Amino acid sequence: MNNTKGKTEPSFLKSVGLMFDRAVKFVELPEGLGDQIKACNSVFQVQFPVKLNGRIEIFTGWRAVHSEHRLPAKGGIRYAPKVNQEEVEALAALMTYKCAIVDVPYGGSKGGLVIDPRKYNADQLEQITRRFARELAKRGYISPSTNVPAPDMGTGPREMSWIADTYKHLHPTDINHIAATTGKPVSQGGIRGRVEATGRGVQYALREFFRHPEDVRHAGLEGDLDEKRMIIQGLGNVGYHAARFLSDEDGVKVIAVIERDGAVVNERGLDIDDVARFLRHFGGVRGYSEGRYFENGTEILEMECDILLPAALESQITVYNADRIKAPLIVEAANGPVTYLADAKLRDRGVVILPDIYVNAGGVTVSYFEWIKNLSHIRFGRLERRYEELKGQQIVEILESLLNKKLPTYERKAFTDGARELDLVRSGLDDTMRAAYREIREKFYSREEIPDFRTAAYAVAIKKISTSYIEMGI
Repeated sequence: MNNTKGKTEPSFLKSVGLMFDRAVKFVELPEGLGDQIKACNSVFQVQFPVKLNGRIEIFTGWRAVHSEHRLPAKGGIRYAPKVNQEEVEALAALMTYKCAIVDVPYGGSKGGLVIDPRKYNADQLEQITRRFARELAKRGYISPSTNVPAPDMGTGPREMSWIADTYKHLHPTDINHIAATTGKPVSQGGIRGRVEATGRGVQYALREFFRHPEDVRHAGLEGDLDEKRMIIQGLGNVGYHAARFLSDEDGVKVIAVIERDGAVVNERGLDIDDVARFLRHFGGVRGYSEGRYFENGTEILEMECDILLPAALESQITVYNADRIKAPLIVEAANGPVTYLADAKLRDRGVVILPDIYVNAGGVTVSYFEWIKNLSHIRFGRLERRYEELKGQQIVEILESLLNKKLPTYERKAFTDGARELDLVRSGLDDTMRAAYREIREKFYSREEIPDFRTAAYAVAIKKISTSYIEMGI
């Protein structure tokens, strides 16, 4: 048993480090290599002025590069009022590990800007973003070959488009300038399926978990996803798409949504699109009529359910509320929602946690697809789609000749439709999440001493990163 009574919660960065330390014991490494893998390579802090409405405002931002064992380093840029250097370093470390787990050839990086984007209009945000991008790019922290940002909390396709365009103006002869960011609008070199990629990856991760009855029983559950009762914290980009896909396509019943102003609960199940529309219009869930409102949303984390899906901020399940968590399965759609001490308490109680470094890797996986698309300068499916349709049409004609009858329209379509870019993106993401889960699972069951899926996931990541270092001769 883990004795956590009276202990103070470690910081987010410290918590990530402790999880690494727990897992590295299960990986055979040359002396000192574990310290190199764990260490953050560099952190750049910048302060810059922007003139807004006749007055100068000073902004503070960071870009951390955790690892360059693979290039480019990859990771989002977060806009938030309370972002800080430690948070950025922790997120960069997680990015290193998740890229390794899903076999995406990137190092880990992360950026942050201290700002509340809700307080600025689009023109002001463009000024601020372009200035931040210039500060990063002229020091090598934005480049298609060395460091590629993506969206994170408070940023999206619009900001990534501004950043890529700023890089282009600084490097007009770089023919790969469009690959300086990912998560861009499709019209600006983005890829179909990137906006919802992290949420879709959460869905694929859960589907793969439920394909293994032994793992499902380990969580005290049975059957498939249909009618499983889920509580979700955070209905932002990741939480919304994960909840919508799971409810619409897999029959999951979302019984509670927790937001910054409280929570709304309906045991019969909530309409996610309806809740999301209300949230966008009113800025919170207070007053939503299709469920009971609770002002203290964090208490709803402790409600009975089958699946708890934290998709908001880090450190939401801590040593102080872990004993009251009733969900048998926690799926970390956010980064670091369960602290190190809480993780120990939950594991001792038999709660299964699917860890962030696996579950939310869908975003960086599809970012990788976008980056490849940008470097190749061709849309996925452009060469082969009509060829596949022609081959399918020939198969249909042969079948109809043999059967001496016309196939129904829906059957003809199944044979003759060539794969679109979105189809290929989803196929690649599904395959990635399946393969990664099976690697983690194999590691978990291969050694009795490995206590949980998180430790197994870290061990998988550490082994892959160490192999990279060793093969480079370091």
